[in-house]
Amino acid sequence: MRRVSRVDNSLFARWWWSVDRTGLAILGLIATIGVVVLLAAGPSAAARIGGIGEFFFPVRQLIFLGPALAAMVAVSLLPPLYARRLGVIVFLGGLALMGLTLLIAEEVNGARRWLDIGPALLQPSEFAKPGFVIAAAWMLAEGARDPKFPGGALAMGLYVVFAALLLAQPDFGQWALVTAVWALMFFIAGWSWLWIALLAVAGAGALAAGYYLSDHVAQRIEGFLNPAAAETYQVDRSLETIANGGLIGRGDAPPVKGSLPDAHTDFIFSVAGEEFGFVLCAAIILLFAVFVVRAFVIAAGLRSIFAQCAVSGLAAMIGFQAIINIGVALRAMPAKGMTLPFISYGGSSLLATALTVGLIFALMREHHGVSRRKDIMP
Repeated sequence: MRRVSRVDNSLFARWWWSVDRTGLAILGLIATIGVVVLLAAGPSAAARIGGIGEFFFPVRQLIFLGPALAAMVAVSLLPPLYARRLGVIVFLGGLALMGLTLLIAEEVNGARRWLDIGPALLQPSEFAKPGFVIAAAWMLAEGARDPKFPGGALAMGLYVVFAALLLAQPDFGQWALVTAVWALMFFIAGWSWLWIALLAVAGAGALAAGYYLSDHVAQRIEGFLNPAAAETYQVDRSLETIANGGLIGRGDAPPVKGSLPDAHTDFIFSVAGEEFGFVLCAAIILLFAVFVVRAFVIAAGLRSIFAQCAVSGLAAMIGFQAIINIGVALRAMPAKGMTLPFISYGGSSLLATALTVGLIFALMREHHGVSRRKDIMP
């Protein structure tokens, strides 16, 4: 492959020398690990479900991975102004589809989250999340720039609408994730601690309401607080699967992953532990940590408040989601169905994560020779 020269003025060359190549390398490693681990988790998951091929899940993931990476690169090519517009459009479209989901989607385990679009299932909330971060960051930045502009109130309104749709599904895990990211963005934008305190109180109230109004949520919380008195089959099998891997993988020991539900999605981290041991688990955690911290450091050096809030929020979303997935697998958090970005099986999750990362790279890119300041500093 011909080396890209700095004097090359092609679109790809300009993108290559302006994008965060270290971040790209980290994501490449995470995606590669995801394919390898899914090859190990897919056959046992297919055997539990029955009626599908042994490598159904890895093949489907690879089919989605190509378009996802292409979408990530295409979005990262956008200047921040257009990235902001794309995020707002995606958010509005996601909200509309979430409303449609509540009306026409079939109920699965007491929730309505998926739209059947023929060859695949679509989870609109996955796409609404990065769009929400962009839209809320825009409002917060405008409010910080002009004290007369009700940016904080508008950002709060966006959050209330999005949170209401998530709780109506219901999806308390995604709601908690969005709430944590939104509070972080408020802090970065320099808003009052009073707003953050009010948000914490409202969050605690919503969680308490979920506990008393939803048997499913109550069972998850009780199972976490008192494992001996609750049904914790999934988490118990998860811990056994991880323990079976030891330091460098199970070797010739009989696998436990065959008895682990959702081994290819929610508990894929456990399969990584069994097949490749503590070493790979530590590497996965380190890669996510380095990517998120690197994004925070770069965001701190950006001159645009919008870009600072958006990049930090988008990176935190990936980091918090990884923490929740891994925490559930290790019984450090109540059980909650949430994928591990770029590793768990799932077309909606993979495409939405690619969109999130593409927006991060678009807002972090170095821009030279632009004719209008607003094109790069919205």
